[in-house]
Amino acid sequence: MDSTTNTSPDEVVTLVVKHRVKPGFEVEYEAWLRRIVRIAGERSGHLGVDVVRSQQNGMALFTCVLRYRSTSALELWLGSPQRQALIDEAAPMLADGDQTEIGAVNEFWFTPQAEGGAKPPRWKQAVVSLFVILPQTLLLPFIWGPILRLHPFLSNYVVSTFLVTLTIVLLVVYLLMPAATRLFAPWLEASVKETL
Repeated sequence: MDSTTNTSPDEVVTLVVKHRVKPGFEVEYEAWLRRIVRIAGERSGHLGVDVVRSQQNGMALFTCVLRYRSTSALELWLGSPQRQALIDEAAPMLADGDQTEIGAVNEFWFTPQAEGGAKPPRWKQAVVSLFVILPQTLLLPFIWGPILRLHPFLSNYVVSTFLVTLTIVLLVVYLLMPAATRLFAPWLEASVKETL
């Protein structure tokens, strides 16, 4: 297990799990995956999971990104006997064992899916980030506007700015940026291949 933690105890963290599945075990692995995702989702501090299916060296590669409220919640799941029993059960299906990485929630946005891949150039990361954030900064103040005008406290510049910014941050972190990086993945990865 390869895990490095560079996060504060109060920061949302991700657990990236990569499993290369031996040929012929894909259906069995999918059933196992559904079970472990359900069980992990019941744990305290679990915020959600994304599963990316791809191929690597002729084998199915499953990359699971689990988000946790804190490092301690993540570590409780990682060290739990329940998870270990499930990993032991899956071991015969895995070509490379259970590969895990721990990082801050935003580190996965531009992490290459291919093993040993490089991150896309920063300018492309900036373009995707701009496409995600700019529409929100233009639209959300108008959407919040009628609500903010209901009460003088909400109309306060600091309060209204906080509410709009909070909405943008939550949408970016949990919904829009993960979707945008999946959508733009071919473009982001193409630039990496061109530079190699």
